[in-house]
Amino acid sequence: LILCVWLEVTATSRHYVDRLFHPDPQKVLQGVMLLYLLQQGSSSSELRTEGCAVVLGSLAMGTENNIKSLVDCHIIPALLQGLVCPDLIFIEACLRCLRTVFISPVTPVQLLYTDPTVIPHLMSLMSRSPRTQDYITQVFSHCCQSPEHQTVLFNHGAIQNIAPMLISPSYKVRMQALKCFSVLAYENTQVSMTLVNVLVDGDVLYQVFVRMMQRDRPIEMQLTAAKCLTYMCRAGAIRTDDRCIVLKTLPCLVRMCSKERLLEERVEGAETLAYLMEPDVELQRIASVTDHLVAMLADYFKYPSSVSAITDIKRLDHDLKHAHELRQAAFKLYASLGSNDEDIRKKVTSTGHTHTHTPTQPLLEVCSNQ
Repeated sequence: LILCVWLEVTATSRHYVDRLFHPDPQKVLQGVMLLYLLQQGSSSSELRTEGCAVVLGSLAMGTENNIKSLVDCHIIPALLQGLVCPDLIFIEACLRCLRTVFISPVTPVQLLYTDPTVIPHLMSLMSRSPRTQDYITQVFSHCCQSPEHQTVLFNHGAIQNIAPMLISPSYKVRMQALKCFSVLAYENTQVSMTLVNVLVDGDVLYQVFVRMMQRDRPIEMQLTAAKCLTYMCRAGAIRTDDRCIVLKTLPCLVRMCSKERLLEERVEGAETLAYLMEPDVELQRIASVTDHLVAMLADYFKYPSSVSAITDIKRLDHDLKHAHELRQAAFKLYASLGSNDEDIRKKVTSTGHTHTHTPTQPLLEVCSNQ
């Protein structure tokens, strides 16, 4: 792991190389940084920084227990310290390791907010390169888990710093920006009201989201953009009768419920659609007659398949894992559809469904059997 660094260091650097073998991650990082500083005069800048990146990149690889041990050894403050280094490749290596650590379920997200100088410094690094944009927005998306977190990120300029990323030439960067906006806008009126007035390359932001829902865009992008607009609508920033909701967002989410989509996409699509139209009877009426949505949901009860050949055992295992999620998503959508209008409620409850191992039966019977 340290070969790239080892090739460059002289005998006078041996003391710092020894630190690379130390069991304490703090000592390892100190060794890497000292070696970096010692080699500032080297003619091989690329090799020097690559060596640092290789070592840093290995720190957070492994099991959740490995990451927990690193967190317990205070690897996060050590990596944050590395972000003050002027070398971009070294910064990217630190950010990549921080990303890996923070997205692990064993890492307390509150560690990102302990030092009040961390968030503004990360914001200042975001525009340095596509990699810094990618890693930092991933950290923000995962660690934004409460209204307080949303407020901290909002107050430190998250919207202004992330908005330009939506037109990045990098698909990965655009998607991370989109995911971050969906987390920031969820049930947050302040963020949503600000987003609706943001301009990106001369276009209002929600129109950028609308373009991202076009059928020729990747499904992941369509679905995440629809979530952003859904959350902005529910927060009161966009009217429920706005064309971008009625003619773009709602139909996009209905498409996500079709049997052509992956099971995970169908779950997310149905849950988001239920959330969008829950308080609005007109959206419920429109959805109930859009692309045979009510009948389409019958397929949500067909997993796992009743017959599965031994050669398709992986598919059966996948279906078993998602069968419960599919049914729960369908019930949420049915409940949202019929929550305010008696005619829609009758249509939903009388629709036939082919459930696993059973003949066609009304929804009420299916519900009672779950």
